[in-house]
Amino acid sequence: MEQPITLVILNGKGAGNEDLREAIFTLRKEGYPIEIRVTWEHGDGERYVREAVAIQAETVVAGGGDGTINEIATALAKLDASQRPVLGIIPLGTANDFATSAGIPQEMENALRLAIVGKATPIDLARVNQTHYFINMATGGFGTRITTETPEKLKSALGGVSYFIHGLMRMDTLKADSCELSGPDFRWDGDALVIGIGNGRQAGGGQRLCPAALINDGKIEVSIVTSKEILPTLLNSVIGGDDDNPNIIRASLPWLDITAPHEMTFNLDGEPLSGKSFHIEVMPAAIACRLPPSCELLA
Repeated sequence: MEQPITLVILNGKGAGNEDLREAIFTLRKEGYPIEIRVTWEHGDGERYVREAVAIQAETVVAGGGDGTINEIATALAKLDASQRPVLGIIPLGTANDFATSAGIPQEMENALRLAIVGKATPIDLARVNQTHYFINMATGGFGTRITTETPEKLKSALGGVSYFIHGLMRMDTLKADSCELSGPDFRWDGDALVIGIGNGRQAGGGQRLCPAALINDGKIEVSIVTSKEILPTLLNSVIGGDDDNPNIIRASLPWLDITAPHEMTFNLDGEPLSGKSFHIEVMPAAIACRLPPSCELLA
């Protein structure tokens, strides 16, 4: 029986990974037809997803970090459900926050095998202002400035912990965003140092801003850091012990409105979006993704 086609879309930065190359050769020898495409600029991912539909690929594999996964997931969500391939994931980024939370294997052959033959599970996406999407998390405030400003060389050398170290170096930039958040039976206004809106659980290289988030429950988890003690909060989040932090306000909502008197910037899985008002809504079961049976992000 002939196996269905898999189209692997690799971020250009990770295209030279020798372990992945060997994994692809191995699975091809086993009879799996695998096509490879490499992105060079923004928009390539969406174009390759359209190509996957044209060649009737059953699975589109995103090989890269959170930004690459989000770009491919967004392109898939825009397709008609009847022609939409399943999403597979190979972690090739610096932080790999979504892949890590989802339990995607770090070893290339295991990750590729899961991406091709794993069980397809419907998962949610979040949509912002009708036009932008995120699969993992939207972050605003101090955390956003750190993740967007962390030097590439520091990320390459230290991986996820680089965000935390750069945060310590930039404590002088610490300032809160005055804003109002509202949703079903929820309202908060004040000065927020960090806002995390999670479909997934962690961002910024391992900071578990939304530790109870699930990707198939029709809701986003909202975490608002109000404390002036940003250093202990950052430290606790890196260690993973912030679940009971009294300075973090949490809510689980199907949609959320954010308004501010000044322009705010949210980081949507690496893509910055600025404005004074944001409407964030969950798109339940927007796409299907191949995930491990033990995935902690599934309800």
